[in-house]
Amino acid sequence: MRPGIALFGRLVCLLTGIWMVCAWLPAQAATTERIVVNRFSGVAIEGFDPVAYFVDGSAAQGTAEFEANLWGAVWRFRNEGNRASFLAHPEIYGPQFGGYDPADIARGVTIAGNPRFFAIVAQRLYLFSREANRDAFAANPERFLYEVGKRWPALQEQLSQ
Repeated sequence: MRPGIALFGRLVCLLTGIWMVCAWLPAQAATTERIVVNRFSGVAIEGFDPVAYFVDGSAAQGTAEFEANLWGAVWRFRNEGNRASFLAHPEIYGPQFGGYDPADIARGVTIAGNPRFFAIVAQRLYLFSREANRDAFAANPERFLYEVGKRWPALQEQLSQ
């Protein structure tokens, strides 16, 4: 038998074995395009606690000890109280537009917000890809939200395809 064919056969056997083992492992998390998540872990907004923005006024990492699954994403929290608050009112504590930058949405593109660049306007959390976008949004949120309102439905539809 030629060495190349033997090597190919062994590779196929190895890959088949790996696939069979992995098929029995539980899935760690579902991922979605409508929420900004880590594509490997399914963790939303880089593991930052969405409730901490409201309670502490700052971006704070959550922990794996306090997790919740919602909207096809894994959310992390600093404590059980924050987790419970989020699950009771996810529409309030979850980042608007799934964590995509509203300044970019207003321009017609979806770019993930960075959890370190945020603003709370009218008791809603917004994440931004850059500080400049956050500052522009904060100066005139109504203008951005008007543009976002026109563009978000079509962009959201594209994300789900």
